[in-house]
Amino acid sequence: MIIDNNPKELEAMKAFHRGDRKEGLRLQEEFASEFREEYKDKDHCSCKKACRYHGNCKECVAIHRAHQEHVPNCMRLLINKKIRILSELTEHTIANEIEAPKEILRKE
Repeated sequence: MIIDNNPKELEAMKAFHRGDRKEGLRLQEEFASEFREEYKDKDHCSCKKACRYHGNCKECVAIHRAHQEHVPNCMRLLINKKIRILSELTEHTIANEIEAPKEILRKE
């Protein structure tokens, strides 16, 4: 089962956008049910960083919400995808103004 860009969840969002809340909720619950079954004994966490909270989304998200400095690693691809779209408005010139901290997981 894939989590990111899951086809069933993408269909659920299409249903919500066209105003079919009942179908959206049905598909969303189907996804959640499949997720619970598939990952009850498996690691679902996409974070590559060794962390005490690996796989414990509830506590991980609470910690990030509490300190308000950055987002969990698993959310970065999603957020960066959205930022990339906005960055197109200025021909990605923001890239010239950004230097990532040393601790960030980088491509080698």
